[in-house]
Amino acid sequence: MEKKHQKENLTNVVSFIPTGDYYYKKSIQAMNSGQMNKAYKYLQRAVDLSPDDPMILLQLAIVELEGQRFEEAYDLLRHAYQIDPENLEIIFYMAEVSGCVGMIQDAKRFAEQYLQKEPDGAYADEAAEILEFVAFEQDDFEELDGTGEDLYRQEQARRCMEKGDFPEAINILEELIEDRPDFWSAYNNLALAYFYVGEAEQAKALLNTVLRKNKGNLHALCNLTVIAYYEKNEEELKDLLNVLVKIQPYTWEHRYKLGATLALVGQYDLAFKWLRSMQKRGYIGDAGFYFWLSHAAYFSGHKEISKSAWEQLLELDPDKEGFEPWREQENVYELDSLEHDRDYIVEKLESNYTSERIFGLFLLSCTAHKQEIIAHPKWIDVEQYGSFEKLFLAYALGHHFDMKNKVEASFLRAVSVPEILLEQYGKLTALIAPMFQMWFVLCEQALNSNYRFTNPAAIAGANDFLFRSSRMLKVTKKEIAQQYGVSVATLSKYIDEILKFLPNGHK
Repeated sequence: MEKKHQKENLTNVVSFIPTGDYYYKKSIQAMNSGQMNKAYKYLQRAVDLSPDDPMILLQLAIVELEGQRFEEAYDLLRHAYQIDPENLEIIFYMAEVSGCVGMIQDAKRFAEQYLQKEPDGAYADEAAEILEFVAFEQDDFEELDGTGEDLYRQEQARRCMEKGDFPEAINILEELIEDRPDFWSAYNNLALAYFYVGEAEQAKALLNTVLRKNKGNLHALCNLTVIAYYEKNEEELKDLLNVLVKIQPYTWEHRYKLGATLALVGQYDLAFKWLRSMQKRGYIGDAGFYFWLSHAAYFSGHKEISKSAWEQLLELDPDKEGFEPWREQENVYELDSLEHDRDYIVEKLESNYTSERIFGLFLLSCTAHKQEIIAHPKWIDVEQYGSFEKLFLAYALGHHFDMKNKVEASFLRAVSVPEILLEQYGKLTALIAPMFQMWFVLCEQALNSNYRFTNPAAIAGANDFLFRSSRMLKVTKKEIAQQYGVSVATLSKYIDEILKFLPNGHK
């Protein structure tokens, strides 16, 4: 009897394994109660469990669209359309999302397809508006070569590049070019990917191939100009600029590319002309557009326009605060001021010694070339950095450190030492650069020993005294103590403390 009872109980047990449909229904309930964040999570889980359900894919795509995550929405809708190409709602949203990601001809095609199948459908008015938009705006969009599938694959590669996955981007683009040997924009993007992995010669070869087969390709000319600028090939840069300044672009894409390139290489007046012309015509740009417009405007004498553009940039990308172009001009930089010598800083950043690299990262925080150095694909290699280098890079980029965190507080006191030294001397000259180099050797060893750097002013004075003494310069502890606002006893204490971190040579 007992066994029979157990058997009956077992047959009544239902193994509950949630399905995509279950989470889809939960998402609808959450939407109806206004819990959009919860609905979004439920939909993501529903797609994970039922990745080939077109209606679940559609619903998540609509939420992504509403959140202006257009690329994610496009991926979802494209998959849904492949599964159910006759679904009218999916067709309409393919028109909608295609317009959002710049595939204007696809937007037109899907809108026409929807109206042909359902002229009085629920989305008929919206589809008609898409067609009106395309008709009105298409003159301002470059007619891109390639099908929607080609553009999608190129977009995949672009996203890989944004994430730093350049090898995958190269694979995608090389396959795309093999299938479409005349898809010039793919060549241009592949060249950039090669440049970012350090294959500059391969990048230039691709760009020159484009120019041979598609004469006058603006993107190829601009990309070659940027490479020549970074490689300091003055003769080639001059020749390319002679070509660029004669170009009269019509489309917004070409004006943007030309304007941003000219701003990067310091041709601010002409860069401002093209970028400002776009803004006057109502162009609503991305963060990059407002960054280059602000720089071009500021350095060509249009300071109010520069500040206005920067405000628009910060609304899109608050992390750019601190990179304002006028910060580069708050002081008059003298020729012998090494903190504004780009080549000197790059030499430090590319050194084999950690102490030299952290010195370079410290200089990055106060140089006029900060943005240029950060933008270069090879000068800063975060993946190869140790913990100290990452701290100095975060400092250079304006990261907010937590003084309640012992490690971060100790680091901030350490970095205060060269700040104090730079304030004392006004600028970094070739005469005092060895003193800073000595400090960063000491600093590296002290950080490795978890030294607390409790009195930065006294430590700065101690470093100054040791440097001058090593150079047989006449100096007394009393003079240094007065200069740095500490007592002679305190100075002596910290001289003894930091001496133990002075190695025989670089490690």
